[in-house]
Amino acid sequence: MRNRQLDGCKFRRQHEVDRNVVDFVCTERMLVVELDGGQHLEQQDYDDARTRYLQARGYRLLRFWNNDVLTNIESVLEVLVEVLASPGPSP
Repeated sequence: MRNRQLDGCKFRRQHEVDRNVVDFVCTERMLVVELDGGQHLEQQDYDDARTRYLQARGYRLLRFWNNDVLTNIESVLEVLVEVLASPGPSP
């Protein structure tokens, strides 16, 4: 995700979007990427509310489990490239 290697998009890490700090965001494409660990199983309601909040502001949000990123990064990157190539929703 560094140096615009994914479809020429710039991602920022641990960036504030409104009142939320997100793991990664591409503001050009209005895409937020969150990496979730086991603690997210216990805070599903919070994550759902946060997702709705960001989507209401026009962001698309992708969530990946930490384990998927560590063990299957190729598939994660394929999903990211597909989403970046697709048109985003209208705000």
